[in-house]
Amino acid sequence: MSEDLKTEIKDRALEIRNLPTLPLALTEVSTLLDDPEVSTDEVARVIGRDQVLSAKVLKMVNSPVYGFPGRIGSVQHSLVLLGLNVIRGVIISTSVFDIMVESMAGLWEHSLGCATACQRLARRAGFKDPEEYSVAGLLHDLGKVVTACQMPDVKARIDEVVAADDLTYFEAERKLLGFGHDRINAWIAEHWKLPLRLKEGMAMHHKPQLAQYYPDVAAVVHIGDFLTRVYEFGSGGDDQAVPLKPEALKLLKLTMCDLEVVLDELEGDLSEIAGLRFA
Repeated sequence: MSEDLKTEIKDRALEIRNLPTLPLALTEVSTLLDDPEVSTDEVARVIGRDQVLSAKVLKMVNSPVYGFPGRIGSVQHSLVLLGLNVIRGVIISTSVFDIMVESMAGLWEHSLGCATACQRLARRAGFKDPEEYSVAGLLHDLGKVVTACQMPDVKARIDEVVAADDLTYFEAERKLLGFGHDRINAWIAEHWKLPLRLKEGMAMHHKPQLAQYYPDVAAVVHIGDFLTRVYEFGSGGDDQAVPLKPEALKLLKLTMCDLEVVLDELEGDLSEIAGLRFA
């Protein structure tokens, strides 16, 4: 693929006028973060001014995706328990919910399933703040949403290649464009100034062994994506099984026995999150 065409596609991907506008609260929160002494009370007040957004945040954080079902009563409480990076990811995901549901059938469910699997994997690996891994799983296919929204012609051609050549969505993207949604994830993460941990989880989940800064996050998302597809929960745009990279297991110091435990736990989780909506 020529650099000119790649630049053109990047420019089209970042023309976010057709993407859902991120809430003003998220911009204000990002500004508050520049102050190292900002309190969770201040951040909670900013989010709380948007009642619809507050309700969506509370609905999401009280779901099994984050391991605190029905136990978080306020935005301030959610910030204390989960941290700002998690809430930032929740705001983004709930903001793009409508377009995600409209653009790709089953993608929202797949993203929720991956987020839940990531939380379980991070706990199994003994990582602190497993909810941050969950957010990376929730947003790992955001690039597909951007393509569908900004470049519907390209999305249609990718779907044709998936069907005609029996490829995964990622393989079809690379065949057609020369790169996949992981690259678009990196662009959009930079554009929205997302934390590096989140950016690397989103951008490197197909090749976690190459992640430069946070290979643990990339590896968790890679395996979470794999486990969600094992259960055929939702759809990532194709019906293929994504190969599991052994390097990802090594990075997390997990065994196949650990994966069996996570799979057992995940079965119950997925039945609980099925049908989670924000309409």
